[in-house]
Order: sequence, then structure tokens, then C-alpha cells
Amino acid sequence: MLQAEFDGDQVAEVRRALTECLLVAGLTGERLDDFVTAVNEAMTNAVRHGGGRGELRFWRRRHLICEIRDYGRGFGDPQPTVPTSRPRPSASGGMGLWLAQELADSIEVRSDADGVRVRLSMAVTGPADVPAASGPDGTAGFGPSHA
Repeated sequence: MLQAEFDGDQVAEVRRALTECLLVAGLTGERLDDFVTAVNEAMTNAVRHGGGRGELRFWRRRHLICEIRDYGRGFGDPQPTVPTSRPRPSASGGMGLWLAQELADSIEVRSDADGVRVRLSMAVTGPADVPAASGPDGTAGFGPSHA
């Protein structure tokens, strides 16, 4: 398990620590690169759109799970829809959640007045059908899962 708070200056350091944990957990090659990139997108969104800082939690159940939380105002919808097709780039971004969805086996997004939580999961052996992830405390996932 890994838990780390981060701001814009610490994203790379937390990403390196996560990569080490993922390697120990058995994730390698292109799947490692994909998952690290997906998590990096969520962390970057937390810094850019969610109050300038965030928290990352990583744990392993049957698959690898990484949750990124920010402290911004959140979305208007408690379970925002992740784009299913590539959005047009804009000056304010707009591709981070879509890219994370494309690279991870599943993504769940929840938003409330305390910020946004993005939960990503990845199977170690391959992109099998990955169920909604339970948290490190055993609680169920919190939103629709996209593979």
C-alpha cells in the first residue's frame, strides 16, 4: 500500500514511488506504462483543476487499485460521465479522464462538495473483466466502471 499527498512539485516523486510499488506487485511492460500514465493524468487533473493538491492511495486486492482525490469544488454531477470518445483539446485541457479511461482497465469517478475522487484499477495479468474495486477498508467501489 502507498499513501501520499502531493502538489504540483511532488507529482513526479509520487509517480516514481507508485511505479516502484507497481513493479513489486508484478505489473510490467506496456501495462505498467499505461497505468502510470493514467494515474499521472488523474494527479495532474487534481493539481490543475482540484485546488492545487491531492492525495494518492494505492493498494492491491485481486487487482491493482489507485485512488486520487483532490480538494476542489468538484463537478456538478456526483457521478460525472467520463467521455467515451476522444474530446477536442482545449486551452483548459479536457483529455485527462478520457485518456485515463483508455489506459486503465477501469475508472470510477465520484464528485461531491469535498472534491473529486478518481479510482483506477488494473489487472496484473491482462485487461480481463475487472469488477468495481473495493477500497482498502473493504468498502465497495463508488461509481460506474469503464473498461
